[in-house]
Amino acid sequence: MPALPFGSRLVLKLEPLVAAAFAPFGEVIEIAADTPHHPVNQGYAERFHDLARVDTGRAGGHTLVSIFRTRARTLPLRLRLVERHVLGSQAFVPLSRQRFLVVVAPAGPPPSAALLRCFVAAPGQGVNLAPGVWHHPLLALDAGGDFLVIDRGGPGAAGDCQEHALDGPEVWVEG
Repeated sequence: MPALPFGSRLVLKLEPLVAAAFAPFGEVIEIAADTPHHPVNQGYAERFHDLARVDTGRAGGHTLVSIFRTRARTLPLRLRLVERHVLGSQAFVPLSRQRFLVVVAPAGPPPSAALLRCFVAAPGQGVNLAPGVWHHPLLALDAGGDFLVIDRGGPGAAGDCQEHALDGPEVWVEG
């Protein structure tokens, strides 16, 4: 995508969240037809195995399991910043069947607006963002709700959230 002049407006295309398209940014957490699984608990449950590789051990880190309670966002929505966590991955899994947006840009230097992509997670999907991937904070659609968040704690965790203000064109998501 060519560079856009300062003051212009960029509307992100909404893309369905599919594993192949999202692979440069992390993993889609979902039960698909080919997801490995096997019975457990004397056959009363099915284990869908190895859905994401949580990466939190760098620099003495440990895994945190948290719940984020969100408020719904409405479209159109102007995006003003992205953030990243270089020391570990960050997973978001809704605890109810709801949609949410995942706005991402490749790991590396702070991204230009032209590098942003916007995926729509369908009910039943979550994501695991790879370390260093730029992303917008959680964007719940339709209704607010609770999200299971798995990320890194420990030494350096407080300073591991790096924010970058989106300058240049205004960046919008429209429905």
